[in-house]
Amino acid sequence: MERTAEKKNMSFTDFLRVRFKGLLDPIAGFLNRIGLKPNMVTIFGLLGNIVAAYLLAIGEITWGGLFVLVFAPIDALDGTMARLRGETTRFGGFVDSVTDRYSEILVFGGLLIYFAMQSNVVATILCFVAATGSLMVSYTRARAESLNYEAKVGFLTRVERYFILIPCLIFNWPIVAIWILAIFTNLTAIQRIYSVRKQAYAINDVVGKKNKENL
Repeated sequence: MERTAEKKNMSFTDFLRVRFKGLLDPIAGFLNRIGLKPNMVTIFGLLGNIVAAYLLAIGEITWGGLFVLVFAPIDALDGTMARLRGETTRFGGFVDSVTDRYSEILVFGGLLIYFAMQSNVVATILCFVAATGSLMVSYTRARAESLNYEAKVGFLTRVERYFILIPCLIFNWPIVAIWILAIFTNLTAIQRIYSVRKQAYAINDVVGKKNKENL
């Protein structure tokens, strides 16, 4: 029963980490052996996304997509490296999460600049909406967990966002990606808000029943 509950509460990102553990562990182990540290890999990933954002901003959409494809998996590698080294820390997790958010903002920023230079007002606004939604998906989970709720539900976690974004960029369909992300990231944030609301009301109901029993 416990394993079933764990699988049910596992996000798609968590599922992929478990599924590809056999691939990630050897690569992370190799990076550890050559002297790289997890935070170095995290920063390397951020720098790669800066290059990707620049390429997108100047209209090299396919090349920007390829850079995102190469550097996106680093999100899983740095954490795996830390685990294998026995050096997982809350600060390391904090740095990883912050750089992930910066990486996403940079990519959306590159696209926003590109569409603004094309005088495409609608696409420019959609880039802002998509970036906002992506940040809110992450924020709602972080805020919920800080209050001891769970908020892993939703259409588009970070991995799903990349599954949409990367192919669309590589095939030079950025407007398709932006429309999808602008809609479904915000729907995901709303899903998580609703999920937390249900949990909060369920807890209040339990507390209320206990208080009535004690009267």
